[in-house]
Amino acid sequence: MGATPLLPTPSGPYLGKGLLPADFYSFEEMLTDSEREKIERVREFLATQAAPLVDDYWARAEFPFQLVEGFGRLGLVDWADPDSAESKPSNLLSGFLALEFAHADASLATFSGVHTGLAMGSILACGSEEQKRRWLPAMSRFEKIGAFGLTEPHGGSDVAGGLRTTARRDGDGWVLDGAKRWIGNATFADLVVIWARDTETNHVLGFVVEKDTPGFTATKIENKMALRIVQNADIVLDGCRVPEANRLQNANSFKDTAGILRQTRSGVAWQAVGVMFGAYEIALQYAKEREQFGRPIGGFQLVQDLLVKMLGNATASCGMVTRLAQLQDAGIYRDEHSALAKAYCTVRMRESVGWARELLAGNGIILDYKVGRFVADAEALYSYEGTREIQTLIVGRAVTDGLSAFVK
Repeated sequence: MGATPLLPTPSGPYLGKGLLPADFYSFEEMLTDSEREKIERVREFLATQAAPLVDDYWARAEFPFQLVEGFGRLGLVDWADPDSAESKPSNLLSGFLALEFAHADASLATFSGVHTGLAMGSILACGSEEQKRRWLPAMSRFEKIGAFGLTEPHGGSDVAGGLRTTARRDGDGWVLDGAKRWIGNATFADLVVIWARDTETNHVLGFVVEKDTPGFTATKIENKMALRIVQNADIVLDGCRVPEANRLQNANSFKDTAGILRQTRSGVAWQAVGVMFGAYEIALQYAKEREQFGRPIGGFQLVQDLLVKMLGNATASCGMVTRLAQLQDAGIYRDEHSALAKAYCTVRMRESVGWARELLAGNGIILDYKVGRFVADAEALYSYEGTREIQTLIVGRAVTDGLSAFVK
């Protein structure tokens, strides 16, 4: 018997009908029919409901709350409700959903990733059954929005060993003190997962801090040049009292935190592919419509060279994250797999959006032409969920059989 092909018989001017222009090798056709139907529903919603809004909200650094109810109706995380009969989606489907969001707007992709991946992911991985039933149903419907508080004002890459936020046991509860920075969704989130170090055991624990808890303050970070729709906040915890019932019962060390980050780091790699897809699509359309010297600029060799380099980056990166999703679905992926994808794809993204801006020339820096938004937002994706340098140290340690280059 011959091997089953990964892809169906090619069709259409590229390889598949109805695919995004940058999906040159038809990776999306690896999804099942039902998975593709979900992708198409999300794509239509983002194109018709989100795309007309994002430039205006990006310019004003505000969040389009009118979209949240629609996200809930899409059923993106219905499966996370403990009473749902829906099975957890494949990592391949989850990846393509992250791609679709970023293809429309990186800020919306980040909002979704924080809520569904980091906040809900923390409760799914570290919460008790009672905690899952208490919070996940409303979160899965986007009726309650979550945030994830790990990064601190004076620590980013060294957060594993340098976490300064403390948790002190006091009677039947805990008292949290410290500060967090760059916490997406935090200005309006209904609950924030806060990671803090137990003053008695020195273990890193997770806590769900609900909105309006005394001692919790979230202040919007202003004047950002990237992901302007995302409402990032500085958080201050000043004698913030949290009941024991809000301590994530299965979060006992930073290894539990790292397990969540490993999964969401893969999502950032998928977002980077989505940004490349979006920037390429804009540049391609512009090249076919913009005329210079009496003909469309897409007919010039140097312009085609830019387009093909962008397409090559997007295709290679999409192949990498697709294989990563297969490893995840098989249960055999490791930290270094996610780290390499995040590092490689975000570097290629940064390069590609620059080429898109170059192709649009002066129009590339005007928000009306959208590419400038992709260029700016790419800078944030390049840095968050672990810098390129930290990812290379994770991969480097793995390929050298454990020789660590991390500074102690």
